[in-house]
Amino acid sequence: RITMSRGNQSHITEFLLLGLTSDPKEQGWLFASFLVMYLVNVAGNSLIIAAIWGDAHLHTPMYFFLSNLSFVDICFTNVIVPRMLANMLSKNKKVPFAQCLTQMYFFVTCAITDSFLLAAMAIDRYMAICNPLHYTTTMSPRRCLLLVMASWVLSHLHSLTHTILMARLTFCGPNVIHHFFCDVQPLLTLSCSDTSINELLAFTEGSFVIMSPFILIIVSYVFITRAVLRVPSRGGRYKVFSTCGSHLTVVALFYGTAISVYIRPSSTYSVTKDRVVTVIYTVVIPMLNPFIYSLRNKDMKRALGKLTRRKE
Repeated sequence: RITMSRGNQSHITEFLLLGLTSDPKEQGWLFASFLVMYLVNVAGNSLIIAAIWGDAHLHTPMYFFLSNLSFVDICFTNVIVPRMLANMLSKNKKVPFAQCLTQMYFFVTCAITDSFLLAAMAIDRYMAICNPLHYTTTMSPRRCLLLVMASWVLSHLHSLTHTILMARLTFCGPNVIHHFFCDVQPLLTLSCSDTSINELLAFTEGSFVIMSPFILIIVSYVFITRAVLRVPSRGGRYKVFSTCGSHLTVVALFYGTAISVYIRPSSTYSVTKDRVVTVIYTVVIPMLNPFIYSLRNKDMKRALGKLTRRKE
């Protein structure tokens, strides 16, 4: 690290984003794999949005939230993968500080919006199963829209706070990021300023923002499980709970990976170990979501069938 006087301190204006590997042999198959996953993600989620908006039977709160989740997943991947693919092809791995902060801002925004939307979907399932008589009035189009807008606004405020705190830090030593995008923790480890405020906020407010929707989802499913167990027939129980299967799968994948990376002290952070986990929730899960939500869903299958027939 460079240690100079405060007034004569050397500032880093760009970073070297090394990506997943520096081995040319591995770069080829990694580029092909991520390009395929990116195209499947964008195509799959775009189809889900088009199918939902094109079928009047799917104009319900559950599918409204799902279409928004698909839109966020497209944004999520667009923030990370195109830059990563360009980085694999280019010999120049340099990223200006401003671009790095911008990528971090939109990455955090999309991740937190994803989290809030999964919670909104859990509330929707709780109301549909536990309070069916009040469902249409409680989950009105206006309230659903407000839930989505609140998810975006809170996510942007959360991300803006972390970005402003990151922008005030000084980077004067190593500028190599052993990662495939500008994430919060890798940047904090490179700073030569006092990062205690950033780390405290990431661990407290960050934990609250990630864990509150997760706790809300858990509580919703405790009540849903109680309601389902009261259904007398096994077939009836399966039919009621099957509407939650896809949502539970996505929740388990998303929170399982996100919590393992972020909800812990920065001293235990390892870029090398966490890169694989980060790939799962930034690239793999958004790609899998359309399959998870459509393969076992008759309504989605019918809507996708109508959409393809209309194009023919």
